[in-house]
Amino acid sequence: MNTLLARSGDWLRDNGHWIRRLQWVVVLVYAFLLIVPAVMPLPPDSARMLDNLTVFAQFVFWGIWWPFVLLSMVLFGRLWCGVLCPEGALSEWAARKGMGRTIPRWMRWGGWPFVAFALTTIYGQMVSVYQYPKAALLVLGGSTVAAVAVGVVYTRGKRAWCRYLCPVNGVFGLLSKLAPMHYRVEEAAWRASLDKRQVIRIQAVDCAPLQPIRSMKGGSGCHMCGRCSSHRDAVTLSLRSPSHEVVEVAEREADGWQTLLILFGLLGVAIGAFHWSVSPWFVALKQTVAEWLIERDILWPLDTDAPWWLFTHYPELNDVFSWLDGSLLIGYILATALVMGSVLSLLLAGAVAVAGGWQRRRFHHLAQGLIPLAGCGVFLGLSALTVTLVKAEGVPVHWVNDARLVLLGSANLWSLWLAGRIVARWTRGLRWVLAMLAFVAALAWVDAAWGYMFWWW
Repeated sequence: MNTLLARSGDWLRDNGHWIRRLQWVVVLVYAFLLIVPAVMPLPPDSARMLDNLTVFAQFVFWGIWWPFVLLSMVLFGRLWCGVLCPEGALSEWAARKGMGRTIPRWMRWGGWPFVAFALTTIYGQMVSVYQYPKAALLVLGGSTVAAVAVGVVYTRGKRAWCRYLCPVNGVFGLLSKLAPMHYRVEEAAWRASLDKRQVIRIQAVDCAPLQPIRSMKGGSGCHMCGRCSSHRDAVTLSLRSPSHEVVEVAEREADGWQTLLILFGLLGVAIGAFHWSVSPWFVALKQTVAEWLIERDILWPLDTDAPWWLFTHYPELNDVFSWLDGSLLIGYILATALVMGSVLSLLLAGAVAVAGGWQRRRFHHLAQGLIPLAGCGVFLGLSALTVTLVKAEGVPVHWVNDARLVLLGSANLWSLWLAGRIVARWTRGLRWVLAMLAFVAALAWVDAAWGYMFWWW
């Protein structure tokens, strides 16, 4: 199997011209499905994906593309980024023809993956990005324009946007840590190639995502494009344990920004974004606040004159947000993120403390054990739209809740397995048991959030 994988990596390296052509095909399809529906009339309620381009594009983007791109990260690493992603391809193309300026210090700030993910997720809910093509064009198209602009200004043929500013870069990096394959770098072989007197100078690898290939231990930043395959006879596409990067590499590389993205982003902001539209708590809160405002003759928050690019505004479909709706939506998501992330932080801190004393690095490392559950939750949330769309086509979906339960249970076991191996690096016996009980409580806290969304509400 390793031999086959190594050959696959070499094939990607040797056929880069075909990959680039494929990328342009993806760019054209992406642009067509993003732009054309946005200039067409909104579809009627009776429209279906096989007879209406807008509904078809909605299904492609939110029913197939996003949930299964996330799944691909867990299965193949960031192969999507290196081979198919239209934003990455356009940003790299623009950088080859652009100004070539040095990446500025502000762009290298470690908080961008969390901030960009949170802002994009919240703004997407404000404009109903999953439902309306103009909103999708604004969010996805705006991100693509920004990717090209960054490429035009910074670096020479590299993907500075992907490395630092892409809203899903951090999420993809976390999920790819679970992938069973990566490009393994053998330090000894690399050193041996340097010691030899080379008749022909070895050309440096054109690594678009700016990875330090020689010292690369994990795959979270690697785009799996194959350009470095067999470089100096030291880089090989290989199998690995799905626990390797989380348990071993993350012990040194996990940091506060990754922890923030896991606890307050994927398990906070994302849950709030999926929750609010089905939450009776949100409805009750909105009614209570509206009654309070009316009693005091404060009526402007109930106005529905916000533009569509700020809050959802489609009166022809009776889907209009008032200023109150939009403000409470933002508040609900932020409150969910704060509550979910704070409780999880306390439980993980407790686990670290009982395992042998508080250490910040251990806290960040243990948070990585929640990656499978966090990724599964986002997949389930996104696939809820997939289920809605296929149900409208008459496809039976009675099995969906059972499948969700299986996926959620599997993700819990995976997270528990990772956490058990992480804590075992610190302690054994009773302390290990107590730490794991605190981690199980963290899993239960997250499971309850999904339980409300899919089964209890």
